[in-house]
Amino acid sequence: MRATYFFILALSTLLVGCASTITSEVTAFHEWSGSTQQTYRFEATPLQANDLEYRSYQNLLKTGLMRVGLQEATENDAYLNIKFSAKITPRDVRVIETVLVDSWYGTPWYGPGFGYPYWSGWSGYGHPLYGRNFASMPVPRDVERRYTVFQRELKISMVNAKSGLAVYEVTVRSDGAESNLAKLMPYLVESALQDFPGKSGTPRVITLPVKK
Repeated sequence: MRATYFFILALSTLLVGCASTITSEVTAFHEWSGSTQQTYRFEATPLQANDLEYRSYQNLLKTGLMRVGLQEATENDAYLNIKFSAKITPRDVRVIETVLVDSWYGTPWYGPGFGYPYWSGWSGYGHPLYGRNFASMPVPRDVERRYTVFQRELKISMVNAKSGLAVYEVTVRSDGAESNLAKLMPYLVESALQDFPGKSGTPRVITLPVKK
C-alpha cells in the first residue's frame, strides 16, 4: 500500500505541475536592426495554405507579430518572408524509483506480532518489546515507472524578401504530458516572441502560466 501511495503522490505532483505552467527553452539567432522595415508576408506551400489547422496557427502568429511591431503587408512588397513549422514528438521514459513498502515477509521481525524473532524461542510475555508489531516494518524496494513525454517544437524563420538572407530564426522546445498542439500553440508562440528579438545565440528558459 505504501508503494502505491508514493507512486500516486509523485504522479499527481507531475500532472499538477504540467497543468499549471508550460516551460520552454527558446533560442534565437538573428541579425536584427532597429531600422529593419516592419512589413512581412507568410510563405506557405499550397498544402499549408489549404490546411485549416495551419491557418489557425498563422492567425496566432499574426497576433504575436503585431505585438512586437510587425505588420502584415497588404501587397506583395513585404520586406520579410516568414515561414514556421510546429510538431510534437513522443518519447518513452523509464524511471527506476526506490520507495518504502510494507513487508510481512523476509524481515527478521516476521512472526505472530509479539515483537520477537520467531526463531528465538522467547516467550514474549514480560519482554520489553512484547506487544509491538514489527512484522510490517517498511523496507526499500525499486519500482519501475514508464510514461510518455511529448517534445513540442516551434520554429519560425524570417528572411529578407529581396536578398534571400536570413534575418531572424527562433526555435522553441518544450517537454510535457500534453500532446494537443492546438492547446499548446498560443504558449509556444508567446514564448518565441517574448522580449523580441532578444539576445542572439543565447538560450533562455521561459515559463508561462496556463490560462484556465
